[in-house]
Amino acid sequence: MSETGVTGAGTRAMRFMVQALLLAPLLALSACVTAPVDSRIKDSEFVALEARFTQHIDILASEEFGGRRPGTIGETRTLDYLRSEFERAGFVSGTNDPAHPWNAPVVLASVAGGESRIEFQIGRRKVELEAEEAAAFTNRRRGLIEQGELAFVGFGGGNLGQDLVRGRVAVFLAGEPQAAAETRRKLLERGAVAVMAVLSDGSRIERMRAQRSRERLELAMDADDQLSLFVTEAGMARALGAKAWEELLAAANAKSGFSAVKLNARITVEATAQRREVPSHNFIARLPGTNPDAGAILLLAHWDHFGTCGPEDAADRLCNGAVDNASGLALMIELGKRLAKGPPLGRDIYVLGTTAEEWGLLGARAFAEEPPIPLESIVAAFNFDTVAIGPRGSAVGFIGEGRTALDEVVRQAVADAGRELVPRERAEPFLQRQDGWALLQRDVPAVLVSNAFGDEERFRAFMSSTYHQASDEPGKLELGGAVDDLFLHEMLIRRLADPKQYP
Repeated sequence: MSETGVTGAGTRAMRFMVQALLLAPLLALSACVTAPVDSRIKDSEFVALEARFTQHIDILASEEFGGRRPGTIGETRTLDYLRSEFERAGFVSGTNDPAHPWNAPVVLASVAGGESRIEFQIGRRKVELEAEEAAAFTNRRRGLIEQGELAFVGFGGGNLGQDLVRGRVAVFLAGEPQAAAETRRKLLERGAVAVMAVLSDGSRIERMRAQRSRERLELAMDADDQLSLFVTEAGMARALGAKAWEELLAAANAKSGFSAVKLNARITVEATAQRREVPSHNFIARLPGTNPDAGAILLLAHWDHFGTCGPEDAADRLCNGAVDNASGLALMIELGKRLAKGPPLGRDIYVLGTTAEEWGLLGARAFAEEPPIPLESIVAAFNFDTVAIGPRGSAVGFIGEGRTALDEVVRQAVADAGRELVPRERAEPFLQRQDGWALLQRDVPAVLVSNAFGDEERFRAFMSSTYHQASDEPGKLELGGAVDDLFLHEMLIRRLADPKQYP
């Protein structure tokens, strides 16, 4: 599960609503013809599945897999393991690309560190700002602005002066980070060559500099030429002159509103970063259905974790990622095997193991950007993430509730399985922190239905002590709720994969 974080669904969202209304009688009928899952589960079968889950987790979260960091031997071993399990079960490659069977390339970029220099010039006077006054960041190896013109846009609301902003460095008074990011986006859309956020003091600059010093991964295709610039109010006063800056602040705070103005200054900025490409892959498999023209069901789970990530002085620095997310992979593997062994399914079943989820859902975003099948053909997508938490019989958290046409199908299956849904507000905060979010933004009906949220005390304990830590390693894990989730999803997918039950 990622640490990062709904766009409008347009006409497809309306179609989901219509489908939900039309499907109500069909769902009621399916509830009559499909027996509750728990009535068919023998204790011996349940225990056997727990043992197989444990075996998968022990392997995927072992020392040999090195924490499954993208671009390492751990990735190679993980992808090979997934292929061997699904190919043996009867799946075929799902990339639909003969040049890249099973593993769809995802080019990542590793970015870290860097230095910057920012200099203002007014007439012949030049002022180079100190490190505590300003910083510039780039996602490329080098970013440069020479003698750039500046436009001050106040707080970034009202009249942004598009003609004045275009081709210049836009300077704005920044508030809280999320609002500042939105203002930056708007200014770049209006043609600014870069955006400089003015902060009240240097504390945020220091935090960002410390954060940027650590390696991070991004999609290589996301790299842009825009620099991110930050300066303190004191730095602006020193660069422009105290009186000139005070006049700009007064104008920006005036009740009558503010219009962008060109500043009588130019700026030179140079920023560097350590950047290298990291080849990685999404794993994609397919179980052919008898009626593939009716669309597909997608199962997904992220295979990646952080590799070595513990404190430098720690005895154990390997973040194995047993619960997050070897457990989700184990569920997906065993679910795939049961679907393949059972009665033939009408719709194709696609399996997606995503890379770099921990760095911002990057693999899921890459899949959505270049899918092996049209996204509109995906009838439903189910994400499996961090499932080894709740005991057998746990209630179910439902991420994505109210956002697709799947609500009634999911609720009916949960009821048929003899389980309950937890309050929506318990799972909703994680909506943007899981791979399904990248698909929902493309109008794919993606949900996460999990035991993890069923036992709030256990979930909080995991998040506070084990999440993204070296302590998330194989051992005595709670797998009862995960096996429950397997049977619940088997019921769901068999219903949804039948075009007669779910047109």
